[in-house]
Amino acid sequence: MLSQLMVLFGFFSLVLVAVYWVNRAVVLFDRLIADGHSAGVFLEFTALSLPSVIALVLPMASFAAAVYVTNRLMGDSELTVVQATGYSPWRLARPVFFFGVIVALMLSALTHFLVPASVAQLKEREVEISGSVSARLLREGAFLHPGPGVTFFIRDITPEGELRDVFLSDRRQDDREVTYTAERAYVVQGDSGPRLVMISGLAQTLRIETGALSTTLFQDFTYDISTLIVQNQNLNLRPRHLATWDLITRPQEMAAFVDVPIARINEELHSRFQNALLGLVAALIGFSTLLTGSFSRFGVGRQIVVAIFLLVVVKLVESAVTDPSRNNPMLWPLVYLPSVVGLAIVGIVLHLAARPFRQPRHASVTEASA
Repeated sequence: MLSQLMVLFGFFSLVLVAVYWVNRAVVLFDRLIADGHSAGVFLEFTALSLPSVIALVLPMASFAAAVYVTNRLMGDSELTVVQATGYSPWRLARPVFFFGVIVALMLSALTHFLVPASVAQLKEREVEISGSVSARLLREGAFLHPGPGVTFFIRDITPEGELRDVFLSDRRQDDREVTYTAERAYVVQGDSGPRLVMISGLAQTLRIETGALSTTLFQDFTYDISTLIVQNQNLNLRPRHLATWDLITRPQEMAAFVDVPIARINEELHSRFQNALLGLVAALIGFSTLLTGSFSRFGVGRQIVVAIFLLVVVKLVESAVTDPSRNNPMLWPLVYLPSVVGLAIVGIVLHLAARPFRQPRHASVTEASA
């Protein structure tokens, strides 16, 4: 049974990860490619977001695997035969428990190591590419707006890096508008930032108050474009970017580092342990709920619906305890309440499966008299 659970768990994990990954990849593709970044940057960002996606879907995959395997065993009457030999529901739940522990260990590796490292690296790469000149300006055949009041256009870019037919409109000053046009231009790196060197062009200055237009022909003109590329130097780190070991050993220092209350640090730390436990709880809920049903030609659809409802209850409890645990540092034990509620539900359901409801007394008397 454990081997079947692992096989189905792998299948559902791949399917769910693919679905979530495609949805995120579409958003990243629109944002990165539209800003002029290469396909390599897109692949790097999608790879860095993958651990978070996997950690999100693994509890659902464990629940789906437990439900599917249990439903198939009941449909083939295998569980009925095993129960007839004297195996109790608690004994039957043992392989599911071991399966849930394996899923919890996988989730622990993700939530404590891979996810914090990947989201921190992703944040650093976002800051690095925010100041990319080639991504923000060097796009041919499109009117770009790299900053408020600035419009930039390039008709063509040669393989040697020469810009052909350049148009630059600067409307950042209230009293005038300046428009530059040039046959050729080059982007060079200066001491204080990138520069746009325009050759054989025209500068037109329009005074807003008087409406006077002045034109200037130039052979070469250097324009500072470093002000157009505003790089975000603020990492805006959050608790989810921090390593688990730092959250355990230096909570006060980490709270000051990311500028959040200590309650938020406690909630983030214990949520990582709690998320790992959800893989175990989800698998046990799926198995135990289906075990309450008996063999039927119509399947166990009702039990599956009940199992989904119980899982939703656990998630509702998780949502309910989030705000209190984030606002009060002494309420961090509430983070584990969803797992406690889930395990209590599992215990109750397994107890009902081990001691099914007896027939009414009058029915028993009628059968005896017959």
